[in-house]
Formats: sequence, structure tokens, C-alpha cells
Amino acid sequence: MAVQQVFPLSCVVQHYAWGKMGSNSEVARLLAGSDPQARISEDKPYAELWMGSHPRGDAKILDNCISQKTLGQWIAENQDCLGSKVKDTFNGKLPFLFKVLSVETALSIQAHPNKELAEKLHLQAPQHYPDANHKPEMAIALTSFQGLCGFRPIEEIVTFLTKVPEFRFLIGDNAATQLKQSMNSDSQSVASALQSCFSHLMKSEKKVVVEQLNLLVKRISQQVAAGNNMEDIYGELLLQLHQQYPGDIGCFAIYFLNLLALKPGEAMFLEANVPHAYLKGDCVECMACSDNTVRAGLTPKFIDVPTLCEMLSYIPSKDRLFLPTRSLEDPYLSIYDPPVPDFTVMRMEVPGSITEYKVLAVDSASIVLVVQGRVTASSPTVQTPIPLQRGGVLFIGANESVSLKLTAPDDLLMFRACCLL
Repeated sequence: MAVQQVFPLSCVVQHYAWGKMGSNSEVARLLAGSDPQARISEDKPYAELWMGSHPRGDAKILDNCISQKTLGQWIAENQDCLGSKVKDTFNGKLPFLFKVLSVETALSIQAHPNKELAEKLHLQAPQHYPDANHKPEMAIALTSFQGLCGFRPIEEIVTFLTKVPEFRFLIGDNAATQLKQSMNSDSQSVASALQSCFSHLMKSEKKVVVEQLNLLVKRISQQVAAGNNMEDIYGELLLQLHQQYPGDIGCFAIYFLNLLALKPGEAMFLEANVPHAYLKGDCVECMACSDNTVRAGLTPKFIDVPTLCEMLSYIPSKDRLFLPTRSLEDPYLSIYDPPVPDFTVMRMEVPGSITEYKVLAVDSASIVLVVQGRVTASSPTVQTPIPLQRGGVLFIGANESVSLKLTAPDDLLMFRACCLL
């Protein structure tokens, strides 16, 4: 008898402090949608849903006919289900971790090392860098989603250096002047001036940072109280971040990094060495399997300033939206295919008027999340069709053809993570 290659999963929730509370959280709502027995605690943050086989959040298999209890165990014993190329390239492991995030307070400003640097850091300081892998990530908004991503165009930073004297004080006149002069120069001069400015900020003395931040907060608060609009220097965001992380160097990073507001379905891709932070909202996220993070602020955790300032990609750019392509063979499918081999995400939006939808067979194991709608899934290796509704998660082995019958008139919205080598 053929091994059953399609089965539902029960996924692990992470209750990090930055998550949205109780049923305000999309993570909690998806959990409640898929499991009517689930009790949501309104006083607990529901930050992340992990869909994958990561040792810190290995999904449980919801099928009594399968002897293995978790996805990680099952894959270890059925490596061919990964797809031949994936199995060989990634040593018999699932190369990605798929997540839902519900963000209430800002996550730390961070960047992830490339493979070469990750190997070096892991050897030097395994307590801070737990593995030797890179960690490219992609976030796709489920609700309106706010984040910081990559360095702003130089002229914007130069404007903030004029409008925000507290910011300029920490950067210093020399570095600020160097940045302004680099505006008409080649990209090498720009990068070096930008690195100099950012390093001056990050290497500022804690006491001085706190003083300048307090001055800025006081100035913005007084102006706002007097009815003046301070949005030209992101007054509201600065006050919000300062309230979340008082005296934190990361509050000033909003003057260096692009502020992105994603609408549902819009995405950002974070390649190695790009500084970023998620500020607020709900998203699906896919990443390479790694926990390597170099932090820059908005955090009580360890900040490795020399590594950070050395590794960052000092390339200013405005356009940080990552656009999906429409599939040529399936009118309901959009594909977010980043320039890394580890993962691809697909968004499937099927109108409720369609009765049956065939999921594209791919030469890779994949994980599907139902965000909206109701279906029953069947495939050649499955004895009884599998019912799925909002919050349902389905594992599909490589090259399996899965057919979904829509069992309610609602439109269907699903996301799928896979590895298209």
C-alpha cells in the first residue's frame, strides 16, 4: 500500500510578549477556527504559529493511521516525500519554516547573516548564533501590516538630519556632512558614508542616547499637545516605539530605514544583511530554517554592534515591496518567488462559485494554510477526504495531486509554502 502523503497538522503556538492578546490575534483566531475545542486565553499573547518541522515547534500529525507523531519524525522516515532535488540539496530536511505572526508591539530591528558569515559567527559564538545557516525571510500581509525595511534614499536621511537635531547630535557633524556630500557620488561613497553614520549612531553612549531621546520625545509631545502635526518626522511612531522600548537606540532607526505599510496580499522580502523590523499587524511569513539574528535595537537582548555595523547592506532604496507573479496555468494562483532556493510562497484565491479546485502538483513537499473558506481535500493516497476550514493546515508530499471540494459558498483564501528548485 502506498504511504499516505497528505495529512492535516496541528501546529505549535509561540506566546512571545510582543504578540497580540487573545482573540485580537490572527494566530489565536486561526487556532480557534480549526479547533473548536481550543480555549483562547484573553490575557495571553498569541504571537506566532509555526507550521513545519523545526525542533522548537515540530507540528503534530492529526491522523491516527500514521505511526509517527510529528512532521519531523515522519519526514525523517519518508525523505522521498520532500522531492528528489529538495532531499539532496537540503540533506533530507524540510528547508523552510512557515509561520503566521500577530504583532502588537515592535519586534527588534535586526538583520540575518548570509551563509558565509553565519558559518563564521556560529563557530565563534555559538551561544548567540545557534546554527550555520542563512535566514532569508518573506512576510505577506494578512491585515494592514507595518514594518521597517532597508535603508531609505540618502536625501530622506539628510532631511531628517536637518529636521531632527537630536538625531544629528548622535550621528555627529562629520558623518552627517560626509553623508550630504555623498549625495552626488558613486554608490561606493554613498555606502561608506551611510555606514559611517549608522555606526556612529549604534556606537553612541547609552547615557547620551537616553538624553537625546528624552529631548526628542518631550519636543514631539509638546508640539502634539499644542495641536501641531509632527508626521514629517514620524512623531506618532517615535512616541509609540519610545513607550514600548524607553531609551532604546532603535527609536532613532526610523530615520534610517524605510517605513512600509503593506495592504493584505502585499509582501516584503528580507534578504541577508538587510536591516528590518516588524512593527504591527498580522502576516504569513516564510523563512529558511535558522535562528540566526543580529540585533540592532528595540530589544532588551544582546546587541552585537561591531558585527551588525560590519555586515549590513548599505544600499539605499525606496522600493521594498516584493511583487508576486500570476500563474499562467492557474488563474487563482499568485506566486511569491524570492531569489533564494529555500522557499516559495503561493497565494490561492478561489471564488466561492467554483465547486472543485485542483492544487498544482509540485516536486516539493509543501504546507497549506486555509485562511478563509471550507473544503474537503482528497488525493490518491488518502482513504477518506480530509475536511479543512479556517486555520486548517495540510501537509502535501512531493508530486501529490490534491483536489479540494468547496463545501461552503464562501471564497477560499489559502497560502502554501514549498521549495521550487
